[in-house]
Amino acid sequence: MTNILQQRPATEEKVVLQDRKGINPILIIGALFFIFGFITWLNSVLIPYLKIACELNNLESYLVAFAFYIAYLVMAVPSGWVLNFSGYKKGMSLGLVVIAVGAIIFIPAALTRQYLFFLFGLFVQGTGLALLQTASNPYITIIGPRESAAKRISIMGICNKFAGALAPIVLGAIALSDVDHLVDAEGFTSASASTQELDALAARVIIPYMIIAAVLVVLALLVYFSSLPEIDADKEEEGVTQAATAKKSVLQFPHLLLGAITLFLYIGVEVLAGDSIISYGGAEGISLETAKFFTTATLVAMIVGYIIGIICIPKYMSQEKALLYSGALGTLLSLVVIFTEGYVSVSALALLGLANALVWPAIWPMALNGLGRFTKAGSSLLIMGIAGGALIPLLYGQLADMFSARDAYWILVPCYLFIFYYALKGHKVGIIKGRPKL
Repeated sequence: MTNILQQRPATEEKVVLQDRKGINPILIIGALFFIFGFITWLNSVLIPYLKIACELNNLESYLVAFAFYIAYLVMAVPSGWVLNFSGYKKGMSLGLVVIAVGAIIFIPAALTRQYLFFLFGLFVQGTGLALLQTASNPYITIIGPRESAAKRISIMGICNKFAGALAPIVLGAIALSDVDHLVDAEGFTSASASTQELDALAARVIIPYMIIAAVLVVLALLVYFSSLPEIDADKEEEGVTQAATAKKSVLQFPHLLLGAITLFLYIGVEVLAGDSIISYGGAEGISLETAKFFTTATLVAMIVGYIIGIICIPKYMSQEKALLYSGALGTLLSLVVIFTEGYVSVSALALLGLANALVWPAIWPMALNGLGRFTKAGSSLLIMGIAGGALIPLLYGQLADMFSARDAYWILVPCYLFIFYYALKGHKVGIIKGRPKL
């Protein structure tokens, strides 16, 4: 297809998108980001839920995050290949179908109460999301001016985190309702819990995941038959394209490689803050009936951060400054989590959502700057960075078993310091006046 979006000035792009017959593409992508958030943040409930139902320790319970996010590392490059063959729209539709398959796997997993089945279902869901994210993130970055990309992604982030705020409330009301009697003082499955009680607990997720699978299939069909325009990411502004064509590999862009590392660390701390806060609340002596709302608080803080981004970027604050402030605030709040206790410590952990909000929107345009024909490959590399959500929470679980749930949060500090570095200097490595160094 002719690259209609990039042959026109930035001021005409919105007109092109709005004048096409059918639903505005921005609304379609917004719906997809809603799906990302809902599916992803169900994990915050699944971790304590499966820890009880499948009688797990901390390390084992965080395999939920590992199985889900490791799919991004394994499937990011294949996702790029799929997109090169199918294009963005068909790739998004296929991603939704794969997520639906992962949701269906939860049914036999719940019936047998086999943890490995649950983990396999989560891996399949992560695979679908890897494909979906590899398509949608560069899409929303490319369809408008680069300097306001963080603003557009912030709007998508509100869709994502609003869904994420709803997900733990919905699933928590089903999966974690009246379960405190099944938990001992340390937050593990009580020795008095019977097999029948645990089987009944595991069965609670069957109907929710059947509904999720059905909704995903319907959405896949809607996307497939929508008027979503295809775009050509291989061509950018003439000067940038000339610089990019001098490169032989996507690995020759150091600002992209550092961006992928930054995104790896960021996703790790974002997932850790959201997925561990319910269990951490329990470790601080707060009942699960109350703690099940804590992830929602984290995501509400992120929504506030996105709103700040929409208002301030680029009018009052550059993408680089937003990332710089995020790294500094994240470091400060991490220290508050570590050196306080109870509701104060949990509140600081929830407020990390505010520090995390603008990191993702800022990294994408900074890391993809000037990639030209390497944009899809660069997107795949960034998506691989989402594997940070697999490894960092798992390491946290190991540290929590070795020391304490609070002391294990020391892992946050170096991550936020690296984010600060990327905002300060890392995104400029190999760049000369906005173009890749030849």
